[in-house]
Amino acid sequence: MRRLTTLFAGFATLAMIVAAFATLAQDITTGEKFSDKMSAEVIEKAISGVVKLRTLAAPSARSNATLGAEREGNGVLLSPRLVLTIGYLIMEADEVEITDHKGRRLPGKVAGFDQETGLGLVRLLAPAQGEPFVLGDARALKEKDAVLAAGARGNIAPAFVTSRREFTGGWEYLLDSAIFTFPPIADWGGAALIEPSGKLVGVGSLFVRDADGKGKGIPGNMFVPVDILKPILDELIETGQRKGAQRPWLGITTFEDEDGVNVGRLSPDGPGDRAGLERGDIIAAVGPTAVKTLAEFYRAVWARGEAGVRVPLKVMRGDRELTLWVRSIDRNGFFAARTVH
Repeated sequence: MRRLTTLFAGFATLAMIVAAFATLAQDITTGEKFSDKMSAEVIEKAISGVVKLRTLAAPSARSNATLGAEREGNGVLLSPRLVLTIGYLIMEADEVEITDHKGRRLPGKVAGFDQETGLGLVRLLAPAQGEPFVLGDARALKEKDAVLAAGARGNIAPAFVTSRREFTGGWEYLLDSAIFTFPPIADWGGAALIEPSGKLVGVGSLFVRDADGKGKGIPGNMFVPVDILKPILDELIETGQRKGAQRPWLGITTFEDEDGVNVGRLSPDGPGDRAGLERGDIIAAVGPTAVKTLAEFYRAVWARGEAGVRVPLKVMRGDRELTLWVRSIDRNGFFAARTVH
């Protein structure tokens, strides 16, 4: 087996990676060698479909305030001209460039972005070299299953699933069954999570400090499961976004503590800002529905109807109780879509 030192930082050969998988799998599962499930050839074929992604947003892009104008991460090939990645890397991107596993730099354009899943697509202007991924069944993944977490440029690690659980992000984002893994990889954004047959089961989103969800301080990564992409993939390819009604968006970044749902940041000139919400407000209820967690807050807002619905929020501001009506919008209209078809 030929050496792949340019692809695997910290590993000299594919054999070493397979051996690491075997050791890890014996420690955390039934003792069955992972190398019996995923051969060196399968690993090599799978990671050839991981690409490096670099984007540059327009100077006026609203997302620059939190994400910066220049962004780097990873993507995975779904076809020679189509790349799947995590959406924050390509939000409002004017320039997109990928580097395939042969080191070829290829220009691309944002082809689709879905706020609900947090996933996005890039269409390449020339075909990339590498083996496109087949989407696997993330629903079948369970705690202690061995997987491969792979970014570009040698950023790869044998890993295992530490938990499958709900994830809420302060940017009005919720996943019912996110995938959490250990150990973490350094460049997680848009990285591939690969199961033993070589199929793609997740796309890297975040570094987390509590991968098993039990408060033990075990670091890891959160991956978005590909199953939530499957029903909308054709729509994203065709039109750039999912069809049908869009969720109401309030433009509020929140965090959860013992006081409840706290307003941490407001998108300038967004719905919450225009309605008079302030940083430090505590959201106690959405209409008649009391909320104490981010998940309760989001579900109560989304249950009011589609984007454009007015959302009544009961807010505690110091010792005062206020009711503010927020006219929600479609988040896609706020962050300018720059897609091409």
